[in-house]
Amino acid sequence: MGQIRVVVADDSSFAREVINAVLSTDSEIKVVGEAANGREAVEKVLELKPDIVTMDIEMPVMDGLEAIERIMASFAVPILVVTTRGDAHTAYAAISKGALDLVVKPEVNLDGAREFIDKIKMLSKIKVITHMKGKKSIREPKELKKPEFSGGMSDRIVAIASSTGGPEALSIILSSLPGNFPCPIVIAQHISDGFVSGMVEWLKRIVKLNIKVAVEGETLCPGTVYFSPSEKHMEITNSKSVAFVARHSKDIYRPSCDVLLSSVARVYGSMGVGVILTGMGSDGVLGIKKIKEANGDTIAQDEKSSVVFGMPKVAIDSGCIDKILSIDEIAAELVLRMAPGKGHAPGNYQAARH
Repeated sequence: MGQIRVVVADDSSFAREVINAVLSTDSEIKVVGEAANGREAVEKVLELKPDIVTMDIEMPVMDGLEAIERIMASFAVPILVVTTRGDAHTAYAAISKGALDLVVKPEVNLDGAREFIDKIKMLSKIKVITHMKGKKSIREPKELKKPEFSGGMSDRIVAIASSTGGPEALSIILSSLPGNFPCPIVIAQHISDGFVSGMVEWLKRIVKLNIKVAVEGETLCPGTVYFSPSEKHMEITNSKSVAFVARHSKDIYRPSCDVLLSSVARVYGSMGVGVILTGMGSDGVLGIKKIKEANGDTIAQDEKSSVVFGMPKVAIDSGCIDKILSIDEIAAELVLRMAPGKGHAPGNYQAARH
């Protein structure tokens, strides 16, 4: 197997030097080209056909957003956005154009080289042509039949575990849900520190629900989406309020999906609905198994619509998933779970598998 070929796009020569220095510490990676603006990035990708591109957003001549859109329409390749926290909102617009993930510029240094290199290696293996080619912008929300919720369903909860490819997946699910969705939704999305608020602001433009970064001690409300901050893990207390758990230096995933889903299983029991979306690794599988053991409903994203079929596959293989659905089907299933008279009606794993 040959080296992973990388094109680095950033208008800062110093930033390009740092990224190059970090990647050169691994013999399996080779920077084959550099670009000082978006137009050069598009040209370099078409000329060199790299395995992955690191892309800055704010650049002259052509910005990163337009460059991503053009690359994904002409020669689809995995793109990792490397940007600043101050540009978090714009960075999430890059996700809607086809970028797979993002990292903060200060984290790309020799001290944090291993994490950055591991992300480059993982993303470079993703077959983006299947998922992204020719995509101009985020998909339009799928129109659902207007549900007539009868109230009294706020004793239920939806808990979602998500990682690589998750922001776009979440945008598709959340934008398809009605504003009067009758229970709270809690989400743990693996993300770099400082980027949760940017993701929330981006989603607010397309989501009818109330959406926010969770606050310590607040009581959960129907029709509200609560995102865990990455700096701490989030769990739900017996009083159905938000609590934070300190993050340890050895924690691989931030925030922890297992911590959140396990607390939902403990507090809500059979009234909990667990959803596990695209992502690498196994975080969230322990938590969704606990929801299943408590007789709650469990849903996993299918392989075809997952950017990374890691977390869902581990959950499916463990036998704890009731339904395997495409990203376009999950919102409708969540609405069905909350419809009058439905209550808790977990599906059969084998029968639902397709």
